[in-house]
Amino acid sequence: MFNKIVNVIKSKFPDKDFIPLHEPTFGGNEKKYLNECIDSTFVSSVGKFVNRFEEEIVEYTGAKYAVATVNGTNALQIALVVAGVERGDEVITQALSFIATANAISYCGASPIFVDVDKSNFGLSPKALNSFLETNAEIKGNGCFNKTTGNRIAACIPMHTYGFPCRIDEIQQVCIEWNIILVEDSAESLGSFYKGKHTGTFGKLGIFSFNGNKTITSGGGGVIITDDEGLATLAKHLTAQAKVPHSWEFRHDYIGYNFRMPNLNAALACAQLEQLELFIEKKRALTDYYAGQFADLPVTMLTEHSEARSNQWLNTLILATLEDRNQFLKYSNSNGVMTRPAWELLNTLPMFNNCQTDDLLISKWVHERLVNIPSSVILSS
Repeated sequence: MFNKIVNVIKSKFPDKDFIPLHEPTFGGNEKKYLNECIDSTFVSSVGKFVNRFEEEIVEYTGAKYAVATVNGTNALQIALVVAGVERGDEVITQALSFIATANAISYCGASPIFVDVDKSNFGLSPKALNSFLETNAEIKGNGCFNKTTGNRIAACIPMHTYGFPCRIDEIQQVCIEWNIILVEDSAESLGSFYKGKHTGTFGKLGIFSFNGNKTITSGGGGVIITDDEGLATLAKHLTAQAKVPHSWEFRHDYIGYNFRMPNLNAALACAQLEQLELFIEKKRALTDYYAGQFADLPVTMLTEHSEARSNQWLNTLILATLEDRNQFLKYSNSNGVMTRPAWELLNTLPMFNNCQTDDLLISKWVHERLVNIPSSVILSS
């Protein structure tokens, strides 16, 4: 079985001695826009491409406002800051996530609470979220508070794992009922839609990442989206060192952050965004090919909800056992095909092993069986 999977993957990337998990594709106006940026001399956080990228993200996602940042982690941190998350607060998220989710919470001086995911999409489970709150939380005044710690549960961060939308409308409803601000970690899901709406637009704020391994990349980069003008204005202000606009004076009215996306990165991002739909078309074709080739094998591929469209960022196999997972990881990586397991569950890491959790049964099940396989855009097929 392992040999067949590896051979199928190699058949789609025949010119490579080593097949990475997800590499960037530069087939459009990247060099043209970068040269324009260099010729303009505006290569840092001021320039036409930063503004253009924000405008195009708004147009594509349907959000009203966008604020470009240096990376997705900083985007999530600032989203939490402007949402009102404070030191000593708690934020509910999932243990099955990249470390950046919990790090952003920690940067605010808050603590994560880890709740289980759905087996159908590996994103935060609305049922598990509501069950945790019914058991552990109470409404006092206008806030939601943890009955065990006494701390305010200020926000909830579900993640659209590997680009597959979670049941975000149900999560949204739970958050409304419990007076918790919803902030979507959509880092991996640009181009993914759920029930006709783009991921990141269900919450008070949402964020995306444009790291080198994402569906489109600006080298490094992120963006915050929101429909709240006040939050967008504050986020843009804070990411630019909270400098009060003036022709020559240096005045600052908050402790700000140097998180504004440079114009160079935005130039690359604009060129990539022009190709997003082509990239997704090619990635979905690759997923369909894999699904057909693996249909007779004892593996399961993660598939999208009937009312969702996934950008298919990373193709995901579920193997039968932890032993199968480990053997396949060793075999594939030893034969020139990069594969990776799920992230270590965040509650098992030393920084977060004292955080409150539910039973995380599905998260543990997924962690023991999941493998990501090469998912790069193939323009030639």
